[in-house]
Amino acid sequence: MSEKQILQEILEVLVCIDKKIDYMVSKNTTIPETRRMYRNEMLSSGLDVMTLLSLPEHLRTTVKVLFEKGSATAEDISKITRKERAVESGYLNQLVRMGYVNKYRRGRKVYFSITDDK
Repeated sequence: MSEKQILQEILEVLVCIDKKIDYMVSKNTTIPETRRMYRNEMLSSGLDVMTLLSLPEHLRTTVKVLFEKGSATAEDISKITRKERAVESGYLNQLVRMGYVNKYRRGRKVYFSITDDK
């Protein structure tokens, strides 16, 4: 992908964000409503290349490891990234709130997996 194409995609995303902000301001949307709208949109779109690039490096690293493993605990991921388990747990829970990752429990362990595209 050329630099011009990347810049064009970034511009399109920024225009979309601007339109959404204008819409929310015009409707006097509250923060909880905005979060629901954001979460529903993210769940439906899944993780694409532009989304991955937009994530901070620490979250991108966690997502890459989770993608490679398929399903993993925070401890599993921390062994690969060499970060503390609590740090990875925080990153994974942040990704859950953003709608990119699923969280489920098996016995006493909490597992995470990438959200499927819908």
